[in-house]
Amino acid sequence: MIKLTVLIPVFNEEGTLEELTKRLQELFIKERYDGKILFVNDGSSDGTPELLNWLAKQFENVKAIHFRFNKGKADALQAGFDAADGEFVITMDGDLQDDPAEIPHLLDKLNDGWDLVSGWKKTRHDPLGKTLPSKFFNKTTSALTGIKIHDFNCGLKAYRIEVVKSIQLYGELHRYIPVLAKQAGFRSTEIAVTHHPRTKGKSKYGFSRLFKGFYDLLTVLFITRFTSRPMHLFGALGLTAFSLGVFAELYLIVLKYAFGDPFRNHFAMLMLGILLILLGVQMFSIGLIGEMLVYFERRRRMERHE
Repeated sequence: MIKLTVLIPVFNEEGTLEELTKRLQELFIKERYDGKILFVNDGSSDGTPELLNWLAKQFENVKAIHFRFNKGKADALQAGFDAADGEFVITMDGDLQDDPAEIPHLLDKLNDGWDLVSGWKKTRHDPLGKTLPSKFFNKTTSALTGIKIHDFNCGLKAYRIEVVKSIQLYGELHRYIPVLAKQAGFRSTEIAVTHHPRTKGKSKYGFSRLFKGFYDLLTVLFITRFTSRPMHLFGALGLTAFSLGVFAELYLIVLKYAFGDPFRNHFAMLMLGILLILLGVQMFSIGLIGEMLVYFERRRRMERHE
């Protein structure tokens, strides 16, 4: 019998949770899963907390974690990952747009040897303010990370338990879970899933998330590529800035001593060159400090295991 946890972060979704619980319970019976439903209430201000407590009393396999205030989806997922058990973890949204009937298909794909299977909402039923930012970030993230997934931010995903215990989420990093999983050595794929129109409640996403997602994309690229070798990033930036600054100053020296053109005629370029040289030195310094921190952290870990 397959043992799994269905993790559902929720925020003001009181109109859908009872029906969602019913469908999941029916699925567990039909497929003979040893399933647990774990809700994480992300500081809801409607009747969601009371409803979740009532559902937990009605069903032994329903559990609820409550946040006192809204922390965001990444923190809600991380709390659920910490509490999850079993062989597999399924994440899905609580608005009934994700179909529980897709869970067996996701698990079948995991049994093919994958560690993480992401849903792909090939046909979406969302407003333009939600789909446009999503398309932009999916294409950008796929291009920059090399992970060929169409829908990184789909809430419907299936994981081996080892995956969720190996990654840490905060900020908006839930958008880039496949990237974090890849860094930890896991393999990800996707399958097309059914996506239903929202019938109750309202979407919590839109263009306001565009800038937050961009900042977190930079974060995830840094931590997956340069955490263990910061000099490769800051050294390259520093060398580029330093070289441009030196080139600018050498150009002005040639103008002055070969053609008699004084520095005051090119004051802006003079200052720009000086600033670029200083910036280059600063970038090198940051890279060296980063390398020192990495070295001492590794040595501390080695001493701890001796």
